[in-house]
Amino acid sequence: MPATPAWPPKSLPRLFVRTPLAEGTGVELDAGQANYLGNVMRLGEGAELLVFDGESGEWLARVSEAGRKRMTLTVERKTRDAEVVPDVCLAFAPVKRTQTDWLVEKATELGVATLLPVMTHRTIAERVKLERLQSIAIEAAEQCGRTVLPAIAEPVSLQQLLREIDRPLYFADETGGEPAANAFRPGPATILTGPEGGFTDEERAAIRALPSATPISLGPRILRAETAALAALAAYMAVAGDWR
Repeated sequence: MPATPAWPPKSLPRLFVRTPLAEGTGVELDAGQANYLGNVMRLGEGAELLVFDGESGEWLARVSEAGRKRMTLTVERKTRDAEVVPDVCLAFAPVKRTQTDWLVEKATELGVATLLPVMTHRTIAERVKLERLQSIAIEAAEQCGRTVLPAIAEPVSLQQLLREIDRPLYFADETGGEPAANAFRPGPATILTGPEGGFTDEERAAIRALPSATPISLGPRILRAETAALAALAAYMAVAGDWR
């Protein structure tokens, strides 16, 4: 009888770096990364890991120097080309910090190209810390194997989004719409989901008035705002994205 494979499976650590990568490139890690690899992962000189810069793909690197608070890597060879992600933007109304963090993490895993915070009448979050959300997206990309990071855009008002959007807009409408499994079409898309409590009647009317807008239904149950955002994104990926 074959042996049961170990779980979780052993794999090389993955790390996002801001240095443009190529064969033979030297990468000086920042203090936080050096501490993580040296003291948490226990990597020393000669250890291998995978690195990516968000543009050139994934590379095998080796620790060439390791100190108490510093570490240098040498890039050896490319292991994967940069992925091509579907051009889908998730425009979401920010919720409480913990739920928003979770949304960004899971949307990154699902393959979103752009995350766009949208401020609506019922949005409860007064500020969105983009640097924090970027850090969460980086950690998620390191874990899930992405080679390209999602873009995280500056927050906009719903009114601004409706004025400027120039692509198909699918919005989760609590009052009903085309079933999500049938609504999405291949190609660039923006998915819009609302805040806790949903869109106001005035906002819903303004969205529906757009020629490019398609209201979609996410089923018969009441979903939390962050659940609705991820459910809509997953449906898009299954129907029109890279899960096909």
